[in-house]
Amino acid sequence: MFIKPQYWLVAPLWAIGLQGVAATLGFDDALTRALVETPALSASASRIAAARQSAIPADALPDPQLTLGLANVPIEGDDRFSLDSDPMTMRMIGVMQAFPNAAKRGARASAARGRVGLAEAEMRVVRQTVLRQTAQAWIGRHTAEAQLQHIAALYDENRLFDAAVRARLAGGGGMASDVVLPREEAALIAEREDQLNARRAQAIAALRRWIGDAADWPLEGAPPQWPIDHGRLAHRLEQHPELALYSEEARVLDAEIGVAQAATRPDWRLGVVYQQRGSQFTNMAGIELGFDLPVFASTRQNPLIAARVAERAALDADYQARLRAHAAELDADLAEYRRLDRALARQHEVLLPLAQEKVTLMQAAWRGGRGSLAELIGARRARINAELRAIELAGARGEMAARLHFTYAQPDEPGAQP
Repeated sequence: MFIKPQYWLVAPLWAIGLQGVAATLGFDDALTRALVETPALSASASRIAAARQSAIPADALPDPQLTLGLANVPIEGDDRFSLDSDPMTMRMIGVMQAFPNAAKRGARASAARGRVGLAEAEMRVVRQTVLRQTAQAWIGRHTAEAQLQHIAALYDENRLFDAAVRARLAGGGGMASDVVLPREEAALIAEREDQLNARRAQAIAALRRWIGDAADWPLEGAPPQWPIDHGRLAHRLEQHPELALYSEEARVLDAEIGVAQAATRPDWRLGVVYQQRGSQFTNMAGIELGFDLPVFASTRQNPLIAARVAERAALDADYQARLRAHAAELDADLAEYRRLDRALARQHEVLLPLAQEKVTLMQAAWRGGRGSLAELIGARRARINAELRAIELAGARGEMAARLHFTYAQPDEPGAQP
């Protein structure tokens, strides 16, 4: 199994422990809850259990058959339909056991074991999806709430700015129309706040899919910072859970090819029968041995073998196509991560300082009577957008890092570093 046994023991204790403390939702807490609570993983576990149960009788012999019959019953003459008068008339009871050839039984067992492995591989894919989407939803909510906290600070700043404008007007400076500009700015801030509240609600809805009502709990802490290394991720590409599915599917198909090939070998049957005659005659026993004769292999067994071989070739081609697709996705995601990383650095190192410098210069000019309030409002708006953009870029980079980490790094536990 792909999840450490001790982790499954700790997870329920963790869930119980939360009932006695103030409910907050940290990043690792969200991932842990998702693995414990999501129905998708419960469904996968049930499929694994079903595959394991199905594997138990895979190489077992068929059930024996009970045979009953009458033999040599006269149908003419004075003794017609008599069961006791003719020495050849017998009541028969017997047992027949079929013995499929060893190759067929072994191939069936191998196919059953392969289906168990396939179910486990499918569960790893589900687990990966749960972790990735939970992580991205948590980071998305964290980003929206960080922006909303900044919006609250902007409201405070806007109120101070409005008071400054009114004070200047009271002192005879500026124009009467200046009084509406801070309120226009407040309206734009409110519009941005509505957008961010919608994003937060969407992130909570995405979280609720995986962790239920805990999605509404207040967030605690910050998301991890994963090192993103192209060479390391590319090295693990072929161990991607979706690609690992193909090896398990190939194992099942190889076993099914073995079953089809084994059908060209004869199965055999052994029967034992007890024959009861009339009371004046001695009873008898018999043994029966039977063999299949696969003499029409060209129209029966061989086409089935060819079909399974063709399916195996198709699976190999599908694997190569999926490998290329994942390699392309990895390159595209890494390119986007690098773009976001550079954009975030540029935002902090260049654009934010420039926006703040412009506001400072425009404030000095406005207070000195050399600049217009409209220009100052425009500078403040640009700075607000730059500040919110920096938070947005940090969140987008975090979500992309989570996508790369939980898609390609294949951590064993929530929050583990690749």
